[in-house]
Amino acid sequence: MQHKTRVWVIGITVGLVLTSCVFVVGLVYGVVIGRLGTGSSPLSNIQTQLLGDSTPQPALNQKPPDNANELFSPFWEAWNIIHDQYVDQPVDDLKLMRGAIQGALDALGDEHTSYMDPDTYRQANIPLQGSYEGIGAWVDTEAEFLTIVSPMPDSPAEKAGLQPGDQVIAIDGEDVTGVDASLVVRQVLGPAGTQVTLTMRRESENRTFDVTITRQEIVVPSVVSEMLDGDIAYIQLFSFSNDTSDKLREAITNLMAENPAGMILDLRGNGGGYLFSAIEVASEFIDHGLIMTERFGDGTEETYDASGDGLATDIPLVVLIDQGTASASEIVAGAIQDYGRGSLVGETSFGKGSVQNWIPLEDDGGAVRVTIARWYTPNGHQIHGVGLEPDVTVPLTEEDMTANQDPQLDEAISVLRRHTPVTTQLLGVMEEAR
Repeated sequence: MQHKTRVWVIGITVGLVLTSCVFVVGLVYGVVIGRLGTGSSPLSNIQTQLLGDSTPQPALNQKPPDNANELFSPFWEAWNIIHDQYVDQPVDDLKLMRGAIQGALDALGDEHTSYMDPDTYRQANIPLQGSYEGIGAWVDTEAEFLTIVSPMPDSPAEKAGLQPGDQVIAIDGEDVTGVDASLVVRQVLGPAGTQVTLTMRRESENRTFDVTITRQEIVVPSVVSEMLDGDIAYIQLFSFSNDTSDKLREAITNLMAENPAGMILDLRGNGGGYLFSAIEVASEFIDHGLIMTERFGDGTEETYDASGDGLATDIPLVVLIDQGTASASEIVAGAIQDYGRGSLVGETSFGKGSVQNWIPLEDDGGAVRVTIARWYTPNGHQIHGVGLEPDVTVPLTEEDMTANQDPQLDEAISVLRRHTPVTTQLLGVMEEAR
């Protein structure tokens, strides 16, 4: 079976397009994204879709607690000790302030509640906004070195000859080995039209080389689709961004015009995105019923149902998942599995069953990402820290990727062949013709 090379995702980091590793995007409301830099948010009307209420968000209460002076007395005492006695003076007050915010959020013990400084906040929104300026590559920031997972089609990275597995070891002559890969990313990003020289290590050839790349504006795809052999429709979602549902609907319309015998929805490496987008995506495959339930800290619940106007609610379906399938992706896959709408093939998903608000701070002070709810599948399963178990488990090894093999996709095709006689017949004819 011949098929095109896929864009691979390593763990939870693929879906990052040369941006810092803030767990891709997770599951966010999007209501409070606000403004990025000087550009207005593309989500001006999203609150109604998410909360069912167009009432503006109330301003955050900035009044300190009544016992603030007593409560923060040890903090200011420590602050003064640092300024009086720390060996390297002067200290960076801005850095101390941001560290204090992060420390307060860390004390909650929730891995998904955190502080993002202004630069990190802007970069973290890249996958949701749809474009950025850089070289155009999916990267792994969890590895020892910033590692190319795959250059984007027709991007400067692809034209420069970068390949999956290439490691960035120096930027503009500056050694970056030993530097956190999520920080190295920031040096690769830059204004369109500027150049960056990367020193790459290609272990498969046991060599290093320099490549100079001119940055450009990169449009990040959220949906790609094609027809595979045997009249099987294939759709891959990279994120759940502002335009994902529209692009998905367009892709389904085009593919259904080809009269496919079955469909594969590839959610591997998709770290999530906007809640409303997850509900809309799930609604394309589930004709009616509950998609997910949110439970908040005060005991209240919010339920989300299928829209009832899906375009692919009857076609035989297989969903590909892996350890990088998280949050919004798990909402879709979990609903499909609970209803028996399709089979899950691949590896156990990441297991992120919580919802975050990203709340920008005033005066370009960054943002606070805070967990506001946990979500449950239609059958009431809470997948946080557990993930979704595939119906058919198929590992994907580094050797598979190096050899340009995809046993998970092959198994998805086999599952469709077993359950769709028309597909089996067509594939049999094609194999005989070969």
